[in-house]
Amino acid sequence: MSDLADLYEEIILDHNKNPRYFNKIPECANRKAEGDNPLCGDHYTIHLHVENGIVEDVGFEGSGCAISKASASLMLESMRGKTEAEATTLFNGLHRMLTGEGATENDTTDFGKLEVLSGVCKYPMRVKCATLAWHVFNAALQDTESNVSTE
Repeated sequence: MSDLADLYEEIILDHNKNPRYFNKIPECANRKAEGDNPLCGDHYTIHLHVENGIVEDVGFEGSGCAISKASASLMLESMRGKTEAEATTLFNGLHRMLTGEGATENDTTDFGKLEVLSGVCKYPMRVKCATLAWHVFNAALQDTESNVSTE
């Protein structure tokens, strides 16, 4: 258990200090959404370039706590190159994992390094931090250009 906690801390710190796709707006971005967590002050805008049903390029901008920024970075690293269907499946599976709902009987989601976020469900106050960017990504993927809030 200590090894997973150490890995969690290492990956969260790395993605917070060196977030992937941060302040990178794809030149051909054709979808975007923004959202905020009013209780924590996190605010992000997600930019996507989706073509032929594939998430070709990604980027995000904004600010937030270490968990929210690391979660956004890990998410975009994982979503780039996925089909819209794969991205939606990953979003749904990860949301269940982070909220403590657990997998469904048909769930075969491979979280890869996203598995390190599984410990967040033990800290209910941090779940909104970890899921904000995911909800914003999902809104962008659905091309709703909506403003997402965790409240």
